[in-house]
Amino acid sequence: MKEIKINFTDFWPGFDKTNNYFYNLLVQNYRVLIDEQPDILFYSCFNHDYLNYNCTRIFYTPENIRPDFTACDFAFSFDYSSRQNHFRLPLYSFYVELLGLLPKLTSIPTRDEARSIWRGKTEFCCMVVSNPNSAKRLDFFRNLSKVKRVASGGAVLNNVGGKVPDKAAFIKDYKFVISFENSSYDGYTTEKIMEPIYEDCIPIYWGNPLVSKDFNSARFLEYNSFQNEEELIARLLEIDQNEELAIDILMQPTFSVDKVAHEQEKEQVLDIISNMIENPKKPIAQQWWRYLHHCKLLYRKNKKRLLVKFKLL
Repeated sequence: MKEIKINFTDFWPGFDKTNNYFYNLLVQNYRVLIDEQPDILFYSCFNHDYLNYNCTRIFYTPENIRPDFTACDFAFSFDYSSRQNHFRLPLYSFYVELLGLLPKLTSIPTRDEARSIWRGKTEFCCMVVSNPNSAKRLDFFRNLSKVKRVASGGAVLNNVGGKVPDKAAFIKDYKFVISFENSSYDGYTTEKIMEPIYEDCIPIYWGNPLVSKDFNSARFLEYNSFQNEEELIARLLEIDQNEELAIDILMQPTFSVDKVAHEQEKEQVLDIISNMIENPKKPIAQQWWRYLHHCKLLYRKNKKRLLVKFKLL
């Protein structure tokens, strides 16, 4: 088994270098070492330490941020892009793989099972939010709360006596979950819609205008599919009072028919990275280092002339 040296930097707090989507894929085909002088660096958007690595650099973003293709050799993001050095890999794929959610997400309950699930939900609607910057999400919470109580278990607008320690345990008792993204952009789908589905809730979703390419639109309520909030809230209340409507939703498949199967997606990602390992090219990082070195030499050569020109000498 071939040995490869990799590393991870600029990821979110708590990121595990030896238990994540990319590492777990690569150990299937390679003997993987975490090394400070890697052959391949995986980096994200939470810092700029990647600039210290002079090797092949692969960018991954969980946030609504575009890849900088002048800094990376390849990028995985949620974007729909035709670039040859890009592959769409939304954040929810990380969660599906790391937490082993696929069997539950791809199973469909019988009508009797769905009925039992719905009758076991004792609460109406909730949200768990830590980011206070999404006005759309907070406005909807306030507007729905005027009609019927909505519980907030996160740090924002908390009304349950403090931040809940376990989001999944909290939301499972609720029929509906406000599942708004922090922002809206084509393709930007995170774990927010998937978590309520996993707990047999009905997500109320806003964010990715193309979300139905990922998730079956019959399995959730999409904010943008309604004429206005009043219409959406009326539909919520109707489902709340009519368990047959709710059961019909719970029995829907999670994913869109257009969605690439998760296992096929993993194979494509592994093929991409393996091809970079087996057919290495001069990394972007080395090209930049050479360019910056060239600029430094030009500066030194012309330093005196520049100082004279700007009257600093």
